[in-house]
Amino acid sequence: MSLLFRYNSRMTKKVGFIAFVVLCLVFALAGCSKNTSESNSNESVVAIGIAQDFDSLDPHHMQAAGTKEILFNMFEGLVKPTSDGDIVPAVASQVTKSDDGLVYTFTLRDNVKFHDGKAVTAKDVLYSFNRRMDGKDSAAKLASLSVVKSVEANDNKIIITLSQPSNEFLAAVMNVYIIPEGYGNQESFPIGTGPYRFSKRVFQDSLELVRFDEYWGEQGKTDKFVFRILESSDALVLALQSGAVDVVSHLTSDQTKQLDTNKFDILTGSMNLVQALYLNNAVKPFDNILVRQALCYAVDRKAVIDLAFDGYGIILGTSMFPSFSKYYVDELTNYYQYNPQKAKDLLKEAGYPNGFSMTITVPSNYTPHVNTATVIAEMLRQVGIDASIQLVDWGTWLEEVYTKRNYQSTVTGVSSDNMTARKLLERFGSTVGNNFTNYSNSQYDQILQKALNEAEDSVQTELYKDLERNLTENAANVYIQDMADLVAVKKDIKGLTFYPLYVLDISTIYREK
Repeated sequence: MSLLFRYNSRMTKKVGFIAFVVLCLVFALAGCSKNTSESNSNESVVAIGIAQDFDSLDPHHMQAAGTKEILFNMFEGLVKPTSDGDIVPAVASQVTKSDDGLVYTFTLRDNVKFHDGKAVTAKDVLYSFNRRMDGKDSAAKLASLSVVKSVEANDNKIIITLSQPSNEFLAAVMNVYIIPEGYGNQESFPIGTGPYRFSKRVFQDSLELVRFDEYWGEQGKTDKFVFRILESSDALVLALQSGAVDVVSHLTSDQTKQLDTNKFDILTGSMNLVQALYLNNAVKPFDNILVRQALCYAVDRKAVIDLAFDGYGIILGTSMFPSFSKYYVDELTNYYQYNPQKAKDLLKEAGYPNGFSMTITVPSNYTPHVNTATVIAEMLRQVGIDASIQLVDWGTWLEEVYTKRNYQSTVTGVSSDNMTARKLLERFGSTVGNNFTNYSNSQYDQILQKALNEAEDSVQTELYKDLERNLTENAANVYIQDMADLVAVKKDIKGLTFYPLYVLDISTIYREK
C-alpha cells in the first residue's frame, strides 16, 4: 500500500513532535485533575475526553454532531428521546393529539426550572418555538417546523395547530429546546432545563457541567463532568493512560489495543451515523454519474472495515443505518459489489480512461475518518485515480467543506438527532441549506416533497425508502459503514448507556466506590 507508506513517511517527524507536546500536556492535565479532586474530596467528578471543541453552546444554533452529543444533557424539549428509541414527555407532562392529527396539546409539567432557578412558563415555550420558526434568526430556524400553523398558550397548556398531519411532528418538537424568554447570553452562559447545567468553558480546552439539583426528573449520579478537548487521537489515548480522563468514545480498534484491559473496559455500540466518501456533486468530475458509480465499484467496503477497523462496523449502501429499521432498505447494501474492472470501464466511458487526480479533505481530529480515507485512497489508485489526502482542523472543515462547500470529496459521518428518516434524507434536497454535497436530482426533490407532505405513516415510509434507492442508484456518494462505537471507560466507571441517536447521556454515568 504505497500511498499509505508515503503518507506516513511525510508525517513521521511531525507526529513525533506532536506526541512529545501531547505527552507534556497530558501530564499537566493529570496534575490539574489531581488538584481538582483534592480541593473537594467529597465531590464526584468524571472526566471525558472529546475530539473537538463546540461549534456553539446556543442549542438553537449548534450544528456539529459532537456538540449535540454533549449539549443533550443541558437542554430538553417538551418531549425527549429514550435509549429504547421512544419519544416521551419531558418539559411537558402529557401530550394529546386530536383525531384529525392537526392539533397537539402539551400540558406543561409542574415545577420545571431553568438552571438559573426560574420556573419554566408558557411564555418561555412560546419564545423557544417562535425563535425556531420565525426566520429572524436564520441560524435557529428549524425546517421541520414548517408544518406548524400556530402555537398558542392557554394557562399551562401549549396548543400547536398544524397545517397538515405530520408523522414527524413529535420528532421535530424534540429539537425545540426550551430556553428562557428573551435570554440573550446562551452562547457564553447557556441555560436550559436538563439534568446538568453549565459551569465553565475554556475554549479549545474544556467544558464543565455540574449536576442540576433542582432538575424535575431523576437526578444525575455524578456531581460534575469535565469534558477535555484533545483534538489529537494520540492525546486522547495518552490522557486515558495517564488518568487525565476516565472515558473516551469513538475510538478505533487500534487505539483500544493500547489500553490495559486490567484498567479499562471497552464497550461496543453503534454510532448510528452514515460514514461515506461524500462527493461534491457540483464539481468535476463528480458531476458525472458514471464517475461516481466508478468510485462505488472501486471501493471495497468490507476491506475498509477490516483494514481500518479490525472488522468492527456495519456495511451501508445508502444514507440510512440499521437501527432505524423501519426505514432501512437492506437490499441496497450490496447494490455496488467491489469490481475494479467495472470501475475502470465506467471511467473510460465517462471520458477518463487514464483516471484523474482528486483530493479527499478530512478533519484531522477524527482518526477513524483519516484511516478510512487512507485505505480508500489506495483502492482508488488501483483503478487509476490519484487521491491525495488533505488534513484540516475541525474548524476549517466546518467552514470550508460543510458551510462553503469548497472541496472535492470528504470522509465524514452524518447522523440524526431525531427519530425519523427525515434528518438523514432531507439534506440531499437540491434547495436545502445543509446539502453540503450539492446533490441535485429533480426526481429526488419530487419524492422528498411528497414524503414531507404525506400524512399516512406507511406511505411516507415507502417514499423515504424510494429516496434511499435514488441516492444509491445515482451514486450520490460512496457509502461505507455505520461505524462501531468503541468506548473506553475506567474499570470503576459504570452506567454508560447507548442510544439509537448520536448522544451521550451522562446522567446515568457514575464512579463505583
